[in-house]
Amino acid sequence: MKPAPFAYARVRSVDEAVALLGETAEAKVLAGGQSLIATLNMRLSAPPLLVDINGIDGLEGIAHSDGTVTIGALTRHVEAERSGTIAAHAPLIARAMPHIAHPAIRNRGTIGGSIALADPAAELPACLLALGGDIDIAGPDGTRTVKADDFFRGLFETALGPCDILTGIRIPAASKNTRIGFAELARRHGDYAIVGLAAAAQGDGKGLKNVRLAYFGVGSTPLRQPKAESALSSELNGKSIDAAIAALDLDPPDDVQATGAVKKYLAGVLLRRVIKQLMEPLQ
Repeated sequence: MKPAPFAYARVRSVDEAVALLGETAEAKVLAGGQSLIATLNMRLSAPPLLVDINGIDGLEGIAHSDGTVTIGALTRHVEAERSGTIAAHAPLIARAMPHIAHPAIRNRGTIGGSIALADPAAELPACLLALGGDIDIAGPDGTRTVKADDFFRGLFETALGPCDILTGIRIPAASKNTRIGFAELARRHGDYAIVGLAAAAQGDGKGLKNVRLAYFGVGSTPLRQPKAESALSSELNGKSIDAAIAALDLDPPDDVQATGAVKKYLAGVLLRRVIKQLMEPLQ
């Protein structure tokens, strides 16, 4: 299929992009376009204007400084996948990257685009939530930062306003006590997950502390699980693991891949797998 007619503007600055978005109602930002172009071609989306931000300098790149990893919005998935900085200082992101779609998608898709789209079955929003990251945003009133816990608000709904541009994300760099876990179940590698789980914690002797669990594919947003996190923030044993699984507060909807009941069962299966990963010190 072909998209509905639209105007196109390639901008050179964030301010220019914000201004254009403010001038045209329902305009869309074009970054990697791996989701947007598909929805255009299927006429699920028909914006009057595409604002192409790929020409803006300074919106890409990966850096580690003062205990923080910064990833620019236009950083391609493949760059993060191959980055030594990500592997060393953001291992949860590194572990998740190979699960994102297929190489052709990762070659073009962007980190910022994935976060801004906020697909509830996508890996990166859940990883950002598990890591307690921050999202940097530019808009008509200047720049601001939103915590991941406050960013994802509903199905494909975020804290981004209609004239806002996501400029980058920031996550705490891993330390010697950092523990991470990631697992997902999909019908085929590269498909959206039936259920997925991203997790981060700090090692504490024989147990864990500061556990953060972020499920994806089981609701309209990536979902934290405070009760399960609390159950795991102690010395781990069979009793505490069973308590964490029993504490999962999930009510997944039925979809074409599985019933809600199956998804909820699989969420418990993934938690057991991820707990094993969380107990392994980073190499």
